[in-house]
Amino acid sequence: MKQDQIKRRTLLRAAAVTALGSLVPGLSARQMPEAAPEDPTKVPGTPVGRLGTRSPFEQPQKKASDISARSPLQDFYGIITPSDLHFERSHNGVPRIDPQKYELLIHGMVERPMVFTLKDLKRFPALSRIAFIECSGNFRSGKTTMTPQEICGLTSQSEWTGVMLSTLFREVGVSPKATWFLAEGSDAAVMTRSIPVRKGWEDAMIAYAQNGEAIRPEQGYPARLFLPGWEGNTNVKWIRRIELSDQPFMTREETSKYTETIKDGKIRQFSFDMDARSIITYPSYPQTVEKGWIEIRGLAWSGRGKITSVEVSTDAGKHWHVATLQEPVLDKAHTAFRYGWYWDGQNTEIMSRAVDDTGYTQPTLQQLVNARGTDMGGYHLNPVTAWIIQRDGTVLFKPEKFR
Repeated sequence: MKQDQIKRRTLLRAAAVTALGSLVPGLSARQMPEAAPEDPTKVPGTPVGRLGTRSPFEQPQKKASDISARSPLQDFYGIITPSDLHFERSHNGVPRIDPQKYELLIHGMVERPMVFTLKDLKRFPALSRIAFIECSGNFRSGKTTMTPQEICGLTSQSEWTGVMLSTLFREVGVSPKATWFLAEGSDAAVMTRSIPVRKGWEDAMIAYAQNGEAIRPEQGYPARLFLPGWEGNTNVKWIRRIELSDQPFMTREETSKYTETIKDGKIRQFSFDMDARSIITYPSYPQTVEKGWIEIRGLAWSGRGKITSVEVSTDAGKHWHVATLQEPVLDKAHTAFRYGWYWDGQNTEIMSRAVDDTGYTQPTLQQLVNARGTDMGGYHLNPVTAWIIQRDGTVLFKPEKFR
């Protein structure tokens, strides 16, 4: 009798796992939970563990390609990106670095060339700040069945902790004549970028922690350069060397790469700042809505400062309404916005545009084309993004074309 009961429980558990697998795609057999009891107050819960985990009923995932993985913006509830869902971009994989052997060399136009271990960096006064990082190639279009993650998921936000680069500059005695520095990574691509020294003095950081824990390997463990508001590739991960100079180094990543074609056959170089941008994350594809009151929600950000306002249109751009910004509104940070709207059940388009404290207003794609030409490449594109809401409540992305 007891053996029959065990077999029956095993069969029921297997059936529950199979059913859950159909509801939650991407779960492996080992991740599948047992069936939830009808009354959880009658069954002892899971014992305390050494490492917290998400509920198996919640499965947000990054969308990965060979060189990058995009954050699921539509799945987030606030402005902080969970560390394991922070977008990734690497040029030759994620290196494995022993923190006990890690060193950062600062040399060149300095009075005292020095090598800092990770322990040395942690002895200096630490600073934490919340700010975003965004890849300069963070825009995709082309089909109606695209999520916010697919359109512009190469941006994420964390609380970064580390030592200010200005502190290290004072320690080594940077020459007043130094105007640029080379940041070099420890990855197999040996990622290198030329950075103006003024950014180093202003707000640059050598970050070794992220969201209260050691920085994740994909984000530069054991330490990375963090340049608030500047394009992602300048925030060199796994940083191992900084060389001060009186001129840029013209590396491959700032000559043949990460430059933009503009009108009259010219090339724009060293376009560091990420311009103001916003996107509605609800409602968005593949979500559906019902007639009645809807809270439109989204994210806005600017690499030049704070977001001062976000405007929302619910009639394809004919009229604009000011949305509510959710506190905190921080410098060079993702800011959540909300707007209450009554949908009458008719076909329409909804969109948002951000304004930052420099007065810059997020442009349409056509405005970008008018300013730069149709052959502007794939960098620093921040157009207004529109969603089509159909009568049946389905939501589709409205793809834009260069014309």
